[in-house]
Amino acid sequence: MTSRDVPITSSELANLWMTFQEKTMIIRMLEHFIEHANNTEKQLLLTHYNNASKAIEIIKGIFQQEEAVIPIGFTESDVQKGVPKLFDYLFDIMYLHMMTKVEMSLYSLFCGMSYRKDINDFFINLTAEAQEINCQATQFLLEKGVLVRPAFVSMPKEVHFVENKNYRSSFNLFSETRSLNTIEVSLIHHAIETNLVGMQLMIGFAQVASNKEVQNYLVKGMKLSKKIEIDLGEFLRQSYIEPPASHAGKATASKLPPFSDKLMMYNTSLLTSFGLGSNALGGAFSLRNDLPAKMALLAKDIFTFAQDGGKIMIKNGWMEEPPQIEDRNQLTK
Repeated sequence: MTSRDVPITSSELANLWMTFQEKTMIIRMLEHFIEHANNTEKQLLLTHYNNASKAIEIIKGIFQQEEAVIPIGFTESDVQKGVPKLFDYLFDIMYLHMMTKVEMSLYSLFCGMSYRKDINDFFINLTAEAQEINCQATQFLLEKGVLVRPAFVSMPKEVHFVENKNYRSSFNLFSETRSLNTIEVSLIHHAIETNLVGMQLMIGFAQVASNKEVQNYLVKGMKLSKKIEIDLGEFLRQSYIEPPASHAGKATASKLPPFSDKLMMYNTSLLTSFGLGSNALGGAFSLRNDLPAKMALLAKDIFTFAQDGGKIMIKNGWMEEPPQIEDRNQLTK
């Protein structure tokens, strides 16, 4: 018996379905970026575009073999060609850098939830592709001087164990708050870096949204990203570390929409879900009480924002329903 003779499980079906949604969305985004990219950027964008296109065909093949309906995802109707570029200098690679972080997290998780060998191999390959593109995008942006490295620190010369109970406290009456440790700095830097790109994405999306409710929602997303950047940046400043910032990747003044409202809402939803996961990770690995407390407050805002977005998508018929488990309760009625 080959792996393809084994039916796919509910988790494998769910993960393939989610990957189809994400991949069809990102190739629509890349189509707009590629249309306006110069030669040095275009090759990197095309590589990811081709990888995504191949992944979509593999998923279609699995669904056809299993006699499952192929999802709709995002089609050519969700991108408008021939309009001015919505984002300026190097945003396309900054977006790719951010989205491959999302993909690395998703596909690594999906690997651990896959049991059929061909599907497990598929997600292993997707993880490797995302890692490679992320590495190339990182080096590209560093060479262009638009990606800020996390703070450099002195290398430890001795091993220490925490002895003072105040290590976890954010303040006490007799001494200053301890400086952030490197784990905390890395998690804060990652959150700020992601939200800086997300904020520009929301600005651009809000400028071209056709639906007024969607436009207002995206403005809220812009403000939320700014709030996260300011609130978490203050923790770095207290330890005399400057938060990351970039002069590149701004939204242009264009008002002509290259993307459908449906696509922009889904992209926002995906990044919001990723933000919730990153926020939970930051709170879990911090050993200073004030940082998890702040993360928890921000998580509440992010969750509320995500819920509001879901309502808008359902209201407008933009939320494709995931495959459903049979309702066995109906058999007893």
